[in-house]
Amino acid sequence: MFRWAIIFAVVAVLAALLGFGGVAGLSAGLAKIFLIVALVVLVLGYLFGRGTRAP
Repeated sequence: MFRWAIIFAVVAVLAALLGFGGVAGLSAGLAKIFLIVALVVLVLGYLFGRGTRAP
């Protein structure tokens, strides 16, 4: 997920530099969504994945 967030952020920056405002805005929005989802999954995995396991 973090990889996709970084890819879309780079696409947004490149699109903004080249003057494609619509593509840049859409890519930035998708990067933001992917980043938030990845952080939520990371936190939930950390909280619920740390149980003691029976041998």
